[in-house]
Amino acid sequence: MNNNPNQFTRDAWEANAQAWDARMGDEGNDFFNVLCWPAMLALLEATTGRFLDIACGNGLTSRRLAALGVRVTAFDFSANLIEFARSRPNPESRIEYHVIDATDEAALLALGEGQFEAALSNMALFDMAELEPLFRALPRLLKPNGTFVFSLAHPAFNNASTVHVVEEVDDEGEIKTVYSVKTSRYMTHFQAKGLALRNQPQPQMYFERPLQYYLNLGFQNGFVLDGFEERAFPRNHPQTSLLGWGGKFSEIPPALVARFRKT
Repeated sequence: MNNNPNQFTRDAWEANAQAWDARMGDEGNDFFNVLCWPAMLALLEATTGRFLDIACGNGLTSRRLAALGVRVTAFDFSANLIEFARSRPNPESRIEYHVIDATDEAALLALGEGQFEAALSNMALFDMAELEPLFRALPRLLKPNGTFVFSLAHPAFNNASTVHVVEEVDDEGEIKTVYSVKTSRYMTHFQAKGLALRNQPQPQMYFERPLQYYLNLGFQNGFVLDGFEERAFPRNHPQTSLLGWGGKFSEIPPALVARFRKT
């Protein structure tokens, strides 16, 4: 294993890019379409101007933003993912793609200070070895009153230590099957290899941090939190596997979506 966590993560996503593009395609998966995108869309205010798509992957969110009529500057540190993104439709050429590492503050600022109405990051902050450079750059990249909307795997209920559990219980004389999660690590930052997709070529690194870390990092860099949703699958949503996320876990949110606003 590469001893540099950031380089290990980049290498993993280069190796997994084809599998990721094949799985997400133009439409995305249930996590994106049911949990993340509806809440992100509700929290995105501006429908004109220029948006920044952070860690854009194969361009799924970039294309959704462009379909709203905005111009999109999108970047990812995986050259392979950006190649896949560029190979897919670009509505009215509104999307501009770059290979940039989100931990490189100078490269971020070179995108243009004060140029963006909003920034977006879908399920990517926990893939980044460092977040401080991005959070320092964002207030300089955004226009006054600009917003940063992001989604995360829920740090408390869906981190690398989380175990899915099914139990049979006697509830006042009625035998019930109960689905729950068990989390053994939360408060202390840790990193662990894991799978975003079953059977992907190479595990990638997850950088697990408690929710307070994300919020305080925003507050320390001049943001206020003015939108927040914890997202769970509806009760009738099918399972993708016996203990996979789905309707049987409808009381437990595997994802959250939040909005920071520049003050």
